[in-house]
Amino acid sequence: MNILISGATGNVGLEVCRLLQEGNPEHQIFAGVRNPEQEGDFHRRFPAIHLRKLDFNQPERFPEALVDIQVVFLLRPPQLSDVKKYFEPLVATCVQAKVMHLVFLSVQGAEKSGLIPHHKIEKLIDASGIPFTFLRPAYFMQNFTTTLGSDIRKRSRVYLPAGKARFTLIDIKDLAAVAVEVLLHPDAHRNKAYDLTNSEQLDFAAMCGLLSKILGRKIAFVSPNLLQFYVQKRKEGVPTPYILVMILLHYLPRFQPTPQTSDWVEELLGRKAVGFEEFVQREKHKLQ
Repeated sequence: MNILISGATGNVGLEVCRLLQEGNPEHQIFAGVRNPEQEGDFHRRFPAIHLRKLDFNQPERFPEALVDIQVVFLLRPPQLSDVKKYFEPLVATCVQAKVMHLVFLSVQGAEKSGLIPHHKIEKLIDASGIPFTFLRPAYFMQNFTTTLGSDIRKRSRVYLPAGKARFTLIDIKDLAAVAVEVLLHPDAHRNKAYDLTNSEQLDFAAMCGLLSKILGRKIAFVSPNLLQFYVQKRKEGVPTPYILVMILLHYLPRFQPTPQTSDWVEELLGRKAVGFEEFVQREKHKLQ
């Protein structure tokens, strides 16, 4: 079976590629990247994975990327929200290329939220007739070591307009392990959607409390108003579209019901999902 991984150089894609390379020599794995000739580091790290050019800004080259591909793992690049421009051509090409299964990395609650592009992409895939699996993960724990990491290291704080909203959580390592299970056994997950969370519902004050306990210093949670947040992030050089994504992710949940936890990770992997405290213990060297 030939499997194409889009977004292969991102946090989720890299972990999916790592797991696929380690355990599945009988399958051909292809990493979709914008510039294959510039991915020497990726090739050295994953010598068994083939590189394919996949650039959402060049839909005319989608057919090349999909030659002899049976299963596609589709991630939405965070900067791309125009479903008609970027994703309709890709899904149409998947139909023409006779792709047998599409695994889409969505988000928890996508089926109920018409505001986010994931909702439209799910509808698009469903309407295409291609068998699919939708992975709907909770809030990524890795946000603390990436997007929020600099503030934690330099200022010992988390600065987000999240108020007292509670979030469900997922470790990207658990998410990637589920993705690999689905990619390798697509027929068992045909036309299914999985909410992927651990067993916790935590607000940022509670998460900062756990960070403080494990890091051995006070990590404050500061919840600014939207104007304060926007101005601060612009001062830090964060592009406006990305600030709006952060607001969508952290502010809107204040006005929505707390998401439900699910047992799908345990059911699909045969083990419990990683807890937030366990994650911080494992990754604390990145936050010192």
